[in-house]
Amino acid sequence: MSEQMIKPMLVANWKMHGSVNRVDDFSALKPNSAQVDVILAPPAALLNHASRVLDDSWQLAGQDCHWAQEGAYTGETSPALLREMGCSHVIIGHSERRVLMGETDEYVHDKITAALEAGLTPIICIGETLAQYQAQETFITLASQLFHGLPKISAQHEIVIAYEPVWAIGSGLTPTMQEIQDAHDHIRTFLCTHWNAKKGEACKILYGGSVKPENTADILALPDVNGALVGGASLEVASFDKIIAAIAAL
Repeated sequence: MSEQMIKPMLVANWKMHGSVNRVDDFSALKPNSAQVDVILAPPAALLNHASRVLDDSWQLAGQDCHWAQEGAYTGETSPALLREMGCSHVIIGHSERRVLMGETDEYVHDKITAALEAGLTPIICIGETLAQYQAQETFITLASQLFHGLPKISAQHEIVIAYEPVWAIGSGLTPTMQEIQDAHDHIRTFLCTHWNAKKGEACKILYGGSVKPENTADILALPDVNGALVGGASLEVASFDKIIAAIAAL
């Protein structure tokens, strides 16, 4: 269990949603960056516009990146270019990338390395499928994804971990509060052992999986939960503003 006070982080993952007008609508929100780090991860085509219209109370993240800084990789986005477009973070290893695009822990490892080399903070997603959850393999799955995904250089850099039980994403289902805390505690224990206690205790560990205004306060009140990776509830200004307010009130 983390005993450090860690400023919470809120990441809006728009996935393949959004528009120029929607970014403009969100520019009216002015998060208190002293209370919470608020990061927008729109589709890559919207990053340039977002960097122009959002003020400095927001940070930007790519939803993915390639493991090379440049090259003959049609349709891919390099971490160096994300940095140039104003991103401070990049999401890596999201369950949809793992399941739909066949990304392995080895891909995740190489992308994390490239992101760090480009000066980005990776938000590394890990989580179990429904079958793994039902077989009580949550802990072994999380440890395996971390062990094989984290490069050695991660010990010298800032990273963020996002725990997203795959079976909860977009389903409206969430684990119990005890299950969420147990998973986060397991992740933190792994990090303290894999790196060192000081770095492991300081690492932000986010929860993602049907986060919404109604459950934000309860989830973020858990000792080892330092923020949230939000999908559907981040697409509307009103709901996302309520999530920001719920975190700021903690």
